[in-house]
Amino acid sequence: MIEDIFDIIAKSAPLIRNELRTRRDSSTTQNPTGDAQLAADIWADNLFAKKILELDGVGSYASEEREDVLISGEGLSVAIDPLDGSSNLLSNNMIGTIVGVYDSPLPTSGTNLIAAAYVLYGPITTMVTAHSGSVNEYIIDQGQLQLLRENITLPETPQLYGFGGIEKEWKPHFKKYADSIRNTLKLRYGGSLISDINQILAYGGVFAYPDLLSSPDGKLRILFEAHPVSYIIESAGGLSSNGRISILDLSPDDLHDRTPLYVGNKNLIEELSTFYQ
Repeated sequence: MIEDIFDIIAKSAPLIRNELRTRRDSSTTQNPTGDAQLAADIWADNLFAKKILELDGVGSYASEEREDVLISGEGLSVAIDPLDGSSNLLSNNMIGTIVGVYDSPLPTSGTNLIAAAYVLYGPITTMVTAHSGSVNEYIIDQGQLQLLRENITLPETPQLYGFGGIEKEWKPHFKKYADSIRNTLKLRYGGSLISDINQILAYGGVFAYPDLLSSPDGKLRILFEAHPVSYIIESAGGLSSNGRISILDLSPDDLHDRTPLYVGNKNLIEELSTFYQ
């Protein structure tokens, strides 16, 4: 069943990539958390909803772009950010798709996540999957998955950091952590969660989108963004945190609840926790 879901995502990727050039305009609507939607956001969401709910064994579909869960019967729950970083379309920068597969009705704890994946629409279209403790990377060629790297683990020597939010909005505890990092690692931040996570997976380091003075609950959605990327990073030997506990231990009350997000090499996330005590 997990392989069937991954296969649908891979087969949809070329369709989405081909449509991006003609769907960059604003749709004049907002998603449930108030972000402006592009035509591409709505189109990709409808495509995934149709294809995924046709799968036997999938009982529900939820998306960052829609208010409620779509129910088709009994089975797994799939949560998707159809176009992560879609605002980057206007400047032709990186975007992606994020997928979480839960063995529980939504909303639910990250402990019920049984698989996760993301597609990166970069110079090459790639897909990273995590399931049963294994993280693999594939090239998507005409909708088919070609294995590129298997059993991926984070490099032992971290190289990069990427921190989101406006620095003047950072809280004092995170500013202190950031200062401790910036002298030892190189800055690499692209403004698309998936492109930033992909760099951490390739080179090691830490990604953070902290709680801000203006957004004390964080920016990233737990079910659609934070849970899946944390599952992938932890499956690759790293850690995740909201500043107190693992992201996978978070159980949101609402479908669109948000969280601060910190993921990366174990030693860097463990160091972070000392600034939040």
